[in-house]
Amino acid sequence: MKNQTNAERKSERELVSSRIINGPPRLVFEAWTNPELFKKWWVPKSAPITLVSCAMDVRTSGTYRLVFSAGGQSAEFFGKYLEVTPYSRLVWTNDEGGVDATTITKVTFEEVNGTTLVVVTDLYPSKEALDDAIATGSSGAMPEQLEQLEQLMVNQRNV
Repeated sequence: MKNQTNAERKSERELVSSRIINGPPRLVFEAWTNPELFKKWWVPKSAPITLVSCAMDVRTSGTYRLVFSAGGQSAEFFGKYLEVTPYSRLVWTNDEGGVDATTITKVTFEEVNGTTLVVVTDLYPSKEALDDAIATGSSGAMPEQLEQLEQLMVNQRNV
């Protein structure tokens, strides 16, 4: 049976996506924190963009910077890790919008019978910021990303 991603707006500012990933929390967590693995699944294949640079200092107060390229233009996404609890929880800021436009992302990894329940919670700075993310489609990539993470776990087991 194929796992499905559930995505739901939980409040005016909160969007939550969840999915069972067929892999133990240790390996799923590593796919979120190892730049070489992260680059293999983070960008939705349906999106006309490329992740050209991925720097991650995955520790509390560490930073990350992702550089994307699309149509000859580049965009950077960056922030700071607020919490890193190996194999169970990551929390980071998305700071590219400025101080008053910071989104906080929390990812939890829960072991469920040899698989991992991944829950991604994005807390936007305002109702309008979440409305805008939904309207522009920037909030809708997570189901495809988690599908690609699932495929990476399958591929890792077959190596």
